[in-house]
Amino acid sequence: MKRICVVGAGRWGMNHIRTLDSLGLLGGVVEANETTRRGIASRYPDIKVFANTREAAKEEFDGYTVATPAETHFNIASYLIGKNKHVLVEKPLTLRAHEARELKKMAEVGGVNLMVGHLLLFHPAILKMKELVREGKIGRLQYIYSNRLNLGTVRTEENILWSFAPHDISIFQYFMEDFPDEVISRGGIFLQPQVHDSSMTILRYPKNRVGHIFVSWLHPFKEHRIVIIGSKGMFSYEDSSDQKNILFYEKGIDWVQGEPVTHDGPTEVIPYEKKMPLAEELLYFAGHLDGSPIERADAQNGIEVLEILEKATESLLSGSEAAKPDERKVQEKGEESEYFVHESALIDDGASIGKGTKIWHFSHVLSGSVVGESCNIGQNVVIGPDVKIGNNCKIQNNVSVYKGVTLEEGVFCGPSMVFTNVYNPRAEIRKMDEARTTLVKRGATIGANATIVCGITIGRYAFVGAGAVVINDVPDYALVVGNPARQTGWVCECGERLDTGMKCPACGRSREELRQSGS
Repeated sequence: MKRICVVGAGRWGMNHIRTLDSLGLLGGVVEANETTRRGIASRYPDIKVFANTREAAKEEFDGYTVATPAETHFNIASYLIGKNKHVLVEKPLTLRAHEARELKKMAEVGGVNLMVGHLLLFHPAILKMKELVREGKIGRLQYIYSNRLNLGTVRTEENILWSFAPHDISIFQYFMEDFPDEVISRGGIFLQPQVHDSSMTILRYPKNRVGHIFVSWLHPFKEHRIVIIGSKGMFSYEDSSDQKNILFYEKGIDWVQGEPVTHDGPTEVIPYEKKMPLAEELLYFAGHLDGSPIERADAQNGIEVLEILEKATESLLSGSEAAKPDERKVQEKGEESEYFVHESALIDDGASIGKGTKIWHFSHVLSGSVVGESCNIGQNVVIGPDVKIGNNCKIQNNVSVYKGVTLEEGVFCGPSMVFTNVYNPRAEIRKMDEARTTLVKRGATIGANATIVCGITIGRYAFVGAGAVVINDVPDYALVVGNPARQTGWVCECGERLDTGMKCPACGRSREELRQSGS
């Protein structure tokens, strides 16, 4: 009998635990919360319970499912894959497409399976409609729309697009078997600043096929409906209904002597075997723990969903169409360099922008500045002159990175945080020759509205809390908060605070291991 370990015992992790137990496949659980661990050990006395992933990885489980917060997925999955473990990661696979591609490559090199929890690809109604589409029952596939609407649960850490739409995008990819040429998204913000509560996304696919996704957590009633339209007929399935029937409508438009004529045939209820999607998904994962290739909800499917989400997010935030791949190339010295610059942004002569970087509304990169690859520069950001920013940095809205500041790779600068470069400025006295340098090392996070007084170094993967005023050097992996900032703990590269035993509750790395990795 196969044994699978569940990493994370939150709301959805508990669904994994209960389902695997009912299937006779549950072997272990990883959970950082001590009270929750005790409850699991009491309820499931025949399994092993661990405080962190590293302890669990020492056991000979056949596979692992990861049901932790999305921001921890990459670190946990990469660790398990590095230990040659088969892994199923809940959606989204990661929060960044480039990280998902890295996980896919690691799995291929290690010869292990990586699967993503796109649950609806195991829903029997979806599988039945896919089978009938392949058989030609609705003729040529033309159009799909999906509504995923409810009142709550409202998220604070992600917008409606990232919370609800991954399921629908995975379904669209499953039916279309292609990548969209164009992604357009619009939405509304009503409850929290910068967090969209509803959105409408249009996907234009090759061969004149279109999909649209309407998602909202501000809706008076629950509706989870998908409609699939072809040249000869249409399917409708509403998962939120009591009957959960697949309905086939023999409806369409015929052209008779150059005129469109509606044909309206009978409506048919399509029978299908009503199984639990999560059980089917976990059984599929278990059936491939011998290393046989994953073909449904594989790593590539996870990557495509993230790539579409990123394009939709660009469109949602910019209020304009997400650029097509061939439009995302800016002419520089007669050559094409693949990065995106919003039409309202300004890049001075002599500035260098890396491949895959995005620069948004009203931002300005001054001469002599170097911005690395795959960076995301938000609205109203000023960089330079002569500033160096490493690869994979994220600078949120309303930040100025002045001369004398250097950001290494993977630095996060929260909204409206402040750098300075002169310690005792005067408007009437020029003091730029007294500028003090500031270095922010790899992976560090600076929270919203924090102030970094010049002349200091912020260490690797350090974490500066929102609103902190930093006047002294910050050690590697240190957590600092307050005014003036003081150290209150240590953080992992995951971004999780180390527990009292100096271990990360997400990935299990110790303070000593982190220190050695940075030396």
